[in-house]
Amino acid sequence: MYTRIFASSTNAFINTGDGLGMAARAGIPLEDMEFWQFHPTGVAGAGVLITEGVRGEGGILRNSAGERFMERYAPNAKDLASRDVVSRAMVTEINEGRGCGPHQDHVLLDITHLDPAVIMSKLPGIREISIKFAGVDPIKAPIPVVPTCHYQMGGIPTNYHGEVMVHGDKVPGFYAAGECACASVHGANRLGTNSLLDLLVFGKSSGNTMIDYIKAQPQELPPLAMQDVDRAPARVNRLDTQTNGVAVNDARTAMQRNMQTHCGVFRFKDLLSEGVDKITEVEKMVQQTEISDKSKVWNTARTEALELENLIEVAKATMISANARTESRGAHVRDDAPDTPEHPNGRDDQNWLKHTLWYRDGNRLEYKPVNMKPLSVETIALKTRSY
Repeated sequence: MYTRIFASSTNAFINTGDGLGMAARAGIPLEDMEFWQFHPTGVAGAGVLITEGVRGEGGILRNSAGERFMERYAPNAKDLASRDVVSRAMVTEINEGRGCGPHQDHVLLDITHLDPAVIMSKLPGIREISIKFAGVDPIKAPIPVVPTCHYQMGGIPTNYHGEVMVHGDKVPGFYAAGECACASVHGANRLGTNSLLDLLVFGKSSGNTMIDYIKAQPQELPPLAMQDVDRAPARVNRLDTQTNGVAVNDARTAMQRNMQTHCGVFRFKDLLSEGVDKITEVEKMVQQTEISDKSKVWNTARTEALELENLIEVAKATMISANARTESRGAHVRDDAPDTPEHPNGRDDQNWLKHTLWYRDGNRLEYKPVNMKPLSVETIALKTRSY
């Protein structure tokens, strides 16, 4: 999890893309980094997740006029449409002036029509979150919510054994599983709960594969190249000796605002292009971050500075990959790639049915084909996504 590149995130503060940052610096490409899922219902101003279970129990999204607006965007599924559809509908309501609150910057999730006993028995945790983070008791008043970055479909490229793959070849002894990996089981848009595949299925598969790999290795490990070892303390030393630098919080805030504005739920051609330039400027800020606390024990300032160096790699990969993909697909939706008969849902399968690979060296992009032949089931044909 590394949605902390955005200003509004459901993730914990410790989710800072450390695995991806390390892989990128080692020359491993990051795959499909343009595909980010925004969860529709994060508490406005806090980002804390309000589960889909609330809408599953009958919760209704309303705009400033009290209208159940999802009936206009997904007449059949309504409030239970997929996350990206609901998120874009909410942003549209806000952008068109139907948002709620003094700044018209959120909508309302209403469960006041439910029996309080149902809320207390089935949604007690959600009621507690709402009271603590929104100052609202959902039994009495709707919860203010806004789309919040939640999940990344891309990551370190792997096969289904968890083995990291570059140019079709395995990287010996390197494995990835969980949200940091991209076995591409989610394609361009993850369905709810399918992150369990990342954790349980591919986690177990990776573990089994690692055991076999370790058993096949000789007893003596090969010597480490000291130039590889020296790179890590060099990063720390740079922080300890930096003067007249940039505050870590200033650089992090600039990154998060840039990503939220230029690469959010909706993506616009001019904003994406501008965002590439801006994230490059932010990278220069990160390269000059300074910490005032130089102590050697439990130094959280140093930790945050090192984490930011990982986050900026994720942010660059995202912005550059998104700017390059000139179609709409899954969670990546551009205003200049609308839904047409020739390009259903804005997809351009002739030119863009392929995976993106971003390399840190020169911000280079490569592409690889999508595997359309499953091992044990029939191929599922591409089709228009509709409600």
